[in-house]
Amino acid sequence: MRRAHGANGGGGGTGTRARILCAAERLLVRDPDSSLAEVAAAAGVARRTVYVHFTGRDALVEGLVEEAARAVEHALAAADASAPDDDPATALGRFVRTLWPVGDRYGTLIVLARRRGLGPDPVNAVLGPARSTVTGIIARGQRAGVFHTGVPAGVLGAALEAHLLALLGCARSGTWEDDGTGAAVAALVVAGVESGTAAKVAGGARLPAGTRPGRGRR
Repeated sequence: MRRAHGANGGGGGTGTRARILCAAERLLVRDPDSSLAEVAAAAGVARRTVYVHFTGRDALVEGLVEEAARAVEHALAAADASAPDDDPATALGRFVRTLWPVGDRYGTLIVLARRRGLGPDPVNAVLGPARSTVTGIIARGQRAGVFHTGVPAGVLGAALEAHLLALLGCARSGTWEDDGTGAAVAALVVAGVESGTAAKVAGGARLPAGTRPGRGRR
């Protein structure tokens, strides 16, 4: 993973940098226009200390995007290790439920990074590995006759991504509350699984040890 563009390599240690990122995450989710001075105050450091680690607000947001990308990678690795031989429907349900807390935590920040025109595309930076995984699951399900075969796996995966990002937006705005199970049901239905079967599969999908459910409504 590359260092965020504009991030400084100066002193202060990774502990201070992590504290700044944690404070920025909390503030920017609540108020995307939070200033660096407010971030510094929330982190308990001087504003100049923020500039030791980040050259500006865009670099700070890019640092958060990198944190999100690492969280996605770790979640995918845990999911792959927990049940590598799942059938395609169970694998898709587990995939959505495992990634939901990550999207719940970082979704607003990814949207903010895209809105500020940071490059490369922050959504691609975060979701690239997940896209590859879900395309593989869908292709396997199509071969098994479990999922729709009318469109290629990559296209169906892109449709699922858009659907899930919309659901995350509803959860973040408070119009819908979900721990990831409902999102998994919706994804399975979109993929072509009958709704009753989708509910049973999503509810029974095993999650990796230590996975925390999404918070849903704030």
